[in-house]
Amino acid sequence: MAQAAIGRAARRTRGQVVGATRRLWPFGRRPATRLLFAPHDLRTADPTTAGDFYAGYYAFSGRTLRTHGESPFDAVPPSEAWAEVLYGFGWLRHMRAADTAIARANARSLVEEFIVKRRDRNEIARRPAVAARRLVAFLSHSPLLLEGADHVFYERFLRHVAKLAEWLDLALAGAVEGADRLNSLIAITLAAICLDGHDARRRRVETQLSDELDEQILPDGGHLSRNPRLLIEFLLDLLPLRETFAARGLEPPRGVLTAIERMMPHLRLFRHGDGALALFNGMGTTPPDLMATLAAYDDARGRPTEHAAYSGYSRLAAERSIVVTDAGAPPRGANSTEAHAGCLAFEFSSGPQRIVVNCGASRFGPPELRLAARSTAAHSTLVLDDRSSANFGMVLGEMRVVSGPKDVRIARQDNPEGPEWVASHDGYRRSLGAVHTRRLLLARDGASLSGEDEVALTGSRASLPAALRFHLHPNVRASLVRDGSGALLALASGEVWGFEAEGRIIALEESIFLAASDGRRRTEQLVIAFDAVETPRITWRFSRIRTANPRAGKTVAAAIAEREAGEPDPDLDA
Repeated sequence: MAQAAIGRAARRTRGQVVGATRRLWPFGRRPATRLLFAPHDLRTADPTTAGDFYAGYYAFSGRTLRTHGESPFDAVPPSEAWAEVLYGFGWLRHMRAADTAIARANARSLVEEFIVKRRDRNEIARRPAVAARRLVAFLSHSPLLLEGADHVFYERFLRHVAKLAEWLDLALAGAVEGADRLNSLIAITLAAICLDGHDARRRRVETQLSDELDEQILPDGGHLSRNPRLLIEFLLDLLPLRETFAARGLEPPRGVLTAIERMMPHLRLFRHGDGALALFNGMGTTPPDLMATLAAYDDARGRPTEHAAYSGYSRLAAERSIVVTDAGAPPRGANSTEAHAGCLAFEFSSGPQRIVVNCGASRFGPPELRLAARSTAAHSTLVLDDRSSANFGMVLGEMRVVSGPKDVRIARQDNPEGPEWVASHDGYRRSLGAVHTRRLLLARDGASLSGEDEVALTGSRASLPAALRFHLHPNVRASLVRDGSGALLALASGEVWGFEAEGRIIALEESIFLAASDGRRRTEQLVIAFDAVETPRITWRFSRIRTANPRAGKTVAAAIAEREAGEPDPDLDA
């Protein structure tokens, strides 16, 4: 922590020196006089939201504020995330989609108030990530703001955008790290292309952006944070950046082109049959509209990446079944602010139905819930002594990973029986003297998933409490059978799956799913509790016992009754 604080202080001091030098240097600075291009905004817009704004209702980040005719900038924000969206101005896209005189006038009035009253001095508005979003929004939606505007507003707006780009450029010389740094460089590069007289800056920031992309986007297309959600956000900005270069007749930086080429197939690695992305390391609700937009820009449209060695993710696929696994060490520093302690966790789906999931991320919930969602217990993996395999601590005002697995090993092969995956991590070695190894085998026909979890201990212990957790998707209905030694899982698609673990007792406990489109949802989890000293190895198996068919309306209770009564069923395997 002390090292991180000293490093940030040094970077801030360097930034102040660089900023003062640039301000005092009288040469090479030319004010912008024209806006040459407006980049596309690929994020989906809802024109009805513009009417809500006009009526004084502002709904951001799961919270709604009614202003009662007052300015939203004067109101007390209901949450910090709400304020970040307000000052980021991404909501201008809804007003542009409305395409009415009232929406244009309202948007221009809000932007003019922000500029004239110097709302950019607000602490949240000055955050580099928020300022970068605001710069991109002002550039992208300048046609909305400037259509029918007088010359005074045009010049004021242009000066503000140029100063915002200059301020963000100076901020990058200081302590801006991780995804915030990459977002800021994308915004500055867009501004350098769209504003006249900024060719010198464009050439400089092109090199910086390419270098940063090479550093943050791994060779397999993943991001240093290991967060799939960030890939969506970056692509939604990099694709318009590539188009804007082409619109100006400029060659996009090689770093931008290669980063996009790597990120697209990597994003497909996480995709389940229903189109949603697996829930690892900060990924929450999958926006289907944005995924459809990105798919339209996917030139390759080939097979998804099956093994991302640098990012630590793997994908096993057989017929209708898909397994996505996490076997990577957690990121550190500024890239770990949303990282989870989910090493060796997996998700499992059959066709359009997800079966085993992780709890997902809660970006806008209370801090306690956000931290709980990052714990190992919120993932479908092994938990030892009710501890997480990675530890979190407050560093420079952010909850970061401060320790966790360092030696993570993975191997996979394609057997005659189906794709097999084996991985281990040492996240519990220091605290408990234990190493966790997991093996997964997906049958060639996708009808079964077999697993084995092993705990290797160093030293002698009397006992070590352990629990295997399998969090279920909310659309899965689970029932215990055979006095708790097995479970039946009824899917919304009509399929029925069975679960068993060497005859061990299975408990059905409450869980929570944080990635539903309609908010948090209650769900359940299968839990197998055991003593890792007495039983160091546990094997388990998911088996499909009935496929989707016209008889899918049969209830789980009926399926259980048939099975226990021994009645024949042509779709039922023992």
